[in-house]
Amino acid sequence: MKAIQCFDELVEHLSKSGVHRRVAVVCPDESTRGAVERAAEAGFAEPIWVEDDDVDAAATKAVALVHEGKADVIQKGLLNTDNLLKAILNKETGILPKGQVLTHLTCAKLPQYDKLLFMTDVAVIPYPTKEQREQQLRYLLNLCRKMGVEEPRVALINCSEKVNAKHFPCTVEYQELVEQTRLGLFGPCIVDGPLDLKTSLSPAALHKKGLQSPLEGRSDGLIFSDIQAGNVFYKTITLFCNAQTAAILQGPQVPVVLTSRADSADNKFYSLALACV
Repeated sequence: MKAIQCFDELVEHLSKSGVHRRVAVVCPDESTRGAVERAAEAGFAEPIWVEDDDVDAAATKAVALVHEGKADVIQKGLLNTDNLLKAILNKETGILPKGQVLTHLTCAKLPQYDKLLFMTDVAVIPYPTKEQREQQLRYLLNLCRKMGVEEPRVALINCSEKVNAKHFPCTVEYQELVEQTRLGLFGPCIVDGPLDLKTSLSPAALHKKGLQSPLEGRSDGLIFSDIQAGNVFYKTITLFCNAQTAAILQGPQVPVVLTSRADSADNKFYSLALACV
């Protein structure tokens, strides 16, 4: 499979490959309904409208559809994130398997970068533990491969390329992840870090600093040290760089599209496409 380079290619791939996902749409508002109907017209989604005056009841119904094998994706509509997550994370009736980590994955297309860029986590885990970061890496690699990137290149982001156990303990964990990658624990991929953002995404910046990295400034994915770094980067590229984005939750039994009420119709449509792939 050829690597998907933009969101239009993703939609075309889904339409041509015959992918057809049943989408439980919880409390749909106008823009969410429009995005899901657009996906249905493209042929890769079948909406299941889950509407109830009680948002908690609606969220519980959507989760039950997953348990019953009747839904492949959950799409958030006009309800608070907390209400949906409460149903997803319920210890008795929820859909987060034991041992799985709930985390957030974003895919972005920036005009200045010639391929899609994947990143985690900009919205859910404040300060990932080593175990959580390992799971984030696995999810990111899996999504990259589903998008046709056979050997994903992933940068472990810090403010510099130096390991600093005192001030940036995550950089020590980064080195452990790099070693695990060399041992083949994550399959075919290239992982390096700590690296700063520019040396991760710009061959010129890497060479100007006189650094060597197997990523060669051509990263497919970024793993951030914490939610603050990731969130600031995400909001910067969407505000100032006109980046198109799509985002999903990973960890539950099915992907969850957790877009905001303020997100554009395109963002919701592309996020659903990402979930369906």
